[in-house]
Amino acid sequence: MRVGGALLVAGTTSDAGKSVVTAGICRWLARQGVKVAPFKAQNMSLNSMVTADGAEIGRAQYMQAQAAGVEPRAVMNPVLLKPGGDRRSQIVLLGRPVAEVDAVQYGAHKERLREVVNASLAELRDEYDVVVCEGAGSPAEINLRAGDITNMGLARAADLPVVVVGDIDRGGVFASLFGTVALLEPADQALVAGFVINKFRGAPELLAPGLEQLRLLTGRPTLGVLPWTPGLYLDAEDSLALDRPRPDARAPLGPETLRVAVVRLPRISNFTDLDALAVEPGVVVRHAAGPGDLADADLVVLPGSRATVSDLAWLRERGLADAIVRRARAGRPVLGICGGYQMLAREIVDEVESGAGTVAGLGLLPARVAFAPDKTLGRPEGTAYGERVSAYEIHHGIVETSGGEPFLDGCREGAVWGTTWHGALENDGFRRAFLTEVAGVAGRDFRVAPDVSFAAIREATLDTLGDLVERHLDTDALWRLVEDGAPAVLPVVAPGGAPRVPGGR
Repeated sequence: MRVGGALLVAGTTSDAGKSVVTAGICRWLARQGVKVAPFKAQNMSLNSMVTADGAEIGRAQYMQAQAAGVEPRAVMNPVLLKPGGDRRSQIVLLGRPVAEVDAVQYGAHKERLREVVNASLAELRDEYDVVVCEGAGSPAEINLRAGDITNMGLARAADLPVVVVGDIDRGGVFASLFGTVALLEPADQALVAGFVINKFRGAPELLAPGLEQLRLLTGRPTLGVLPWTPGLYLDAEDSLALDRPRPDARAPLGPETLRVAVVRLPRISNFTDLDALAVEPGVVVRHAAGPGDLADADLVVLPGSRATVSDLAWLRERGLADAIVRRARAGRPVLGICGGYQMLAREIVDEVESGAGTVAGLGLLPARVAFAPDKTLGRPEGTAYGERVSAYEIHHGIVETSGGEPFLDGCREGAVWGTTWHGALENDGFRRAFLTEVAGVAGRDFRVAPDVSFAAIREATLDTLGDLVERHLDTDALWRLVEDGAPAVLPVVAPGGAPRVPGGR
């Protein structure tokens, strides 16, 4: 294996399965003794993580690095866009915020970002045997092609072979795969080497004729069909993942079932905080968009937000704010995490994120929030309920408390808890102790399972992704693409006709 081999995993749409396929390939290669790293040039996501050296990257790339068995680094996700209110996004460059821009202003940064992206990929290719790159959205977004730095723009710049993933569970997968290739200009098409079909749950013999016709129409093979596999919702990049039905959400509820309602904020961020709750036997996690969704909840969670003040206004418009205040004053548990914690305070002063100035919070915790221009990024550790807690923090809002009981870095008053720490619930001992107290306050006959390990479940899931790649993809073909690149001659596909083979590229 030569050092510096690379491959780009693109998709017909957002949430087609690019992240899990990338992670699966990383885990499969790592098992072969290959030194492999993930890479996503530009990620638009509200789910992020803090690396060991204090850089902020997309949570999916952090997970992919874990799949590869390497330390997550900023160069693995050099550009992170974090959407906020008013169609603006924060640009995080190599792990540090550098600007707040709208779509027009973003163009002024594009060449600088392109240089950083290309340099970051080159750095990884110099250091690792293989770099598995993940695209963003779809490469067929032809309105954005001129400024693209993460799909075919990256593939052309670095001469990367491209595999396109299509989600058959959505329907229309053959049209999506064909159309993706057909809409690309010939030089881009020359790098598209094959397809992967994701989330198939039918009879393979019924799919086979379609795969053959797709090959005849495009001149490109399908490199494998990944079966529908429940429970692979790892570190999703955007809130589309929240719209997937959870198996536990349809489970019958007994008197011992602990019911958790997570408020579905418009700018919800780091919602992976709740994944650790969902793995606990006897805990059902549901999303709430109105007061009625909170009625039977034993615990209401206000999660992180990229737009604390505007999401707080949304809570009030929906009647959720009043419902949360009523339940808290009745002694029913509420947990606020980061932006959700800020909403629970008495007062929020924000001249940074929203520019709204002083805004009244929900007043459920004795705290005041002041937004600072500099972002706090860290990997704090502490104790609660006698248990060690490791976490991470990403916020502009600085919370000062004036009472209540200490709770991690935040406070508790009555049945209301607040903390800026993300990831605390991934600590098994702390999670079990917290849920035990919540169940006691809620009067629920719930008993935690003492042997549930969130880290072990995560590792098992990453192993499952590696298994799927090994068992269902043409790994010999993947090796050839990584080592040799795309075939020298691939047909040009026109939207309305059969492919034709040019003289070469």
